[in-house]
Amino acid sequence: MLCARSAELLDVARAAGVRYFDVARSYGRAEEFLARWLAEGRIAREQATVGSKWGYRYTAGWAKEAPVHEQKELSLGRFTSQLAESRALLGKWLDLYQIHSATVESGSLDDQPLLRALVQGRRDGAYRALGLTLSGATSAATLARALAVRVDGERVFDVVQATFNCLEPSLAPLLQRAHDAGLGVVTKEVFANGRLTDVNARPEDAPLLAHLRALASGVSFDRLALAFVLAHPFVDVALSGAATAPQLASHVAAFELSLDDTTRRALGAVVEPPERYWTTRARLPWS
Repeated sequence: MLCARSAELLDVARAAGVRYFDVARSYGRAEEFLARWLAEGRIAREQATVGSKWGYRYTAGWAKEAPVHEQKELSLGRFTSQLAESRALLGKWLDLYQIHSATVESGSLDDQPLLRALVQGRRDGAYRALGLTLSGATSAATLARALAVRVDGERVFDVVQATFNCLEPSLAPLLQRAHDAGLGVVTKEVFANGRLTDVNARPEDAPLLAHLRALASGVSFDRLALAFVLAHPFVDVALSGAATAPQLASHVAAFELSLDDTTRRALGAVVEPPERYWTTRARLPWS
């Protein structure tokens, strides 16, 4: 049932022009579902780009209320074992392999044996590109470190995936720098984990929603939020995260929405300090 629902949404996405598909070892059976859809749909190799991530192991057993959903370990052993798992499912489709939620605190960006193994995997053709995803209030420091990392003079990372939305746009200068340096930029959490959609029922966000409602003028919040992200020239890919066909249709329609200067300035008024944003995010229920 879950596989059929995934395939249906993937069919809709492909028909709408979506060509990048993002999964991870810790996203339940996401790699398996995507691999089956690619095989059964006989998708031409040039019609899809697949990114996956290693570092977290899914532990919830499909239970939404599980005490622990993921277990993180950014070690050489975890990379080696999860790369084998990803390749067993995705095979030739694995284009981009990313460290899942890399941080300066984890030490992964200073772990030379790990970095050498990551680069060797690219050299050996296990994947075409290396990336890292960012999370937390220290994302700027992590990205700055990632841009500097080298193995034998060779740049380690080709792509960065970062949280970017109108509540938390603080990485914009560094993402522009990364883009200028030749890295691909993928943006995630463009709807702030649901806070920038009409399903947000948090009383604390009532003023935010009232402000967005006044700006939207009949346009859905999610379309407005995504249009804000897409308006930044350093953004190469914006992850939708849509769970239904109507959601995906609304997200795709954001490409047709052009924001004027007044609207951009008004959206700038909702920016939160990164520490506050990430503290709030940590309190949101698992979904």
